[in-house]
Amino acid sequence: MTDPLRPSLALPEGSSKVLMHSCCAPCSGEVMEAMLASGINYSIFFYNPNIHPVKEYEIRKNENIRFAEANGIEFIDADYDVDNWFERVKGLENSPERGERCTKCFDMRFERTALYAHEHGFDTITSSLGISRWKDMNQINGCGERAAGRYDDLTYWTYNWRKHGGSARMIEISKREEFYQQEYCGCVYSLRDTNRHRRSQGRERITLGVKFYGRDSVIEEIRRPVIGSTEPVENSPAAPSKDSGQ
Repeated sequence: MTDPLRPSLALPEGSSKVLMHSCCAPCSGEVMEAMLASGINYSIFFYNPNIHPVKEYEIRKNENIRFAEANGIEFIDADYDVDNWFERVKGLENSPERGERCTKCFDMRFERTALYAHEHGFDTITSSLGISRWKDMNQINGCGERAAGRYDDLTYWTYNWRKHGGSARMIEISKREEFYQQEYCGCVYSLRDTNRHRRSQGRERITLGVKFYGRDSVIEEIRRPVIGSTEPVENSPAAPSKDSGQ
């Protein structure tokens, strides 16, 4: 898809090959098309052990694979080491979104991305995580730069994918491709808190695997705000129970 408003992207100086950490198809669709339009050499790295339950994980991953294959982009399917994720965020089960638990989660995912990039000849990493207006760009960039900083030959690309119409194109692409529309960030605690918030408003709890962009009369962005996260942000700081709250 060509868009006269989409700028031609320039990689950081000295960069030539990008490993893009992808969290899901809706967030990565615009990032993928933007890099394709600019002729950037990149591969997708799917490492998201935070996503719960496994049914949701498989749906999100397979949607991403479908779009990658349609565009001829290499898709690297990393481990679903969920036990390590729970150990990493232990003690932070009640941390609000954009808080310390999310930092730990981003750190873990970016560290694995950076390691793979270092071992397989990529000089740059970036992520689709920051395109959602519900995420804190500074928090994500900080985690990415910290992970890349472990290796002298690696750079984290901090490009703001929301700008120049990126956020709007994210929704347009999601509708065009009829991507699966997740209704919570991904982890068991996000699912729990989102369901609590919905119940407080008299709404039904989330049903997995039923909503798709372009097939419903009301299109919502990736997820709705939850307790402790009532407004989208541009740049603000921000033994585990496996009860999903469903």
